[in-house]
Amino acid sequence: MSTSKPSKPYEIFNSTCYGLAGVNDNSLDAVITDPPYGISFQNNYWDKDLPNRQIWQDCLRVLKPGSFGLIFSSIRLMHRLMVDVEESGFLIKDVLFWAYLNGMPKSRDLGLEIDKELGVESKKVGKYRYVQGYKKGGAENYSAGQEKYRYEPASELGIKYKGAGLGIKPAYEPVILVQKPIEKGLTVAQNIKKYGTGALNLEDTRIPYAKGETKVGHHPHPKGRVTANVLRTDEFADSYDKFFVVAKVRQHAEEFNDHPTLKPVSLMHHLVKLVSFPEQTVLDPFMGSGSTGVACIELQRKFVGFEVDEKYFQISQKRLG
Repeated sequence: MSTSKPSKPYEIFNSTCYGLAGVNDNSLDAVITDPPYGISFQNNYWDKDLPNRQIWQDCLRVLKPGSFGLIFSSIRLMHRLMVDVEESGFLIKDVLFWAYLNGMPKSRDLGLEIDKELGVESKKVGKYRYVQGYKKGGAENYSAGQEKYRYEPASELGIKYKGAGLGIKPAYEPVILVQKPIEKGLTVAQNIKKYGTGALNLEDTRIPYAKGETKVGHHPHPKGRVTANVLRTDEFADSYDKFFVVAKVRQHAEEFNDHPTLKPVSLMHHLVKLVSFPEQTVLDPFMGSGSTGVACIELQRKFVGFEVDEKYFQISQKRLG
């Protein structure tokens, strides 16, 4: 009887993803990743620029024909990322919207800045304690929990522009759905027969009917509606359209995990199921703290991940166990 331990369902690398060293051509079934957005999120060094398009060429190389991918992006630079991905050989199939109501507005009261520009002292009108619900404990640069003064503009021009700002509250995050073209000369069915790729897993991502809800459509499916390209955080009072609902993660849900852009595992479950089938292998070239890998293992998928930051790589190792 063999006493050797079964191989792990994942392979992760603490190295740059560029080149995807060690990964064979046409060997993986899907890619799901949350790359740097190029928006300098919380001034993190790894979010200064969009990824070099080489990584999308690398992904195209290692994916099987017909494979699907999901790439998180930002509203401001999504168009540039889509051009990079498309010019690398992928087809742009859709854009999913992960919608949530507790996004943090990235603006400020310009009336107060006008006071400062005019050399006028703004009025103190009270005190408050900063509370940031999304990130447990609040961001350090906000001095979370400390009492702070509340101000209002005092100059005539400042009062006119009281409350004016530079941006509206973000309430969704785009996720680009891409596909490597099927092999030339093959039909979709022939491609699936040869490679096992070329189709979205709609059966396992259907949205169940609500309790007591009347089934809709000419031929209602017993498992529910086909998943939509909107993924919502909160239940809305709509009468017909139904979407997958997922809660936005709070930082330090796991005490050892302090990655600033941590994605909910429940969201990753849905995305993994959408673009792959059991026993297939999913790639994440920007693994971060490993949420994609955790979802893959829990859903009987295999996982290949790359993370250049030693700290986050170690968190991934701990989470993947």
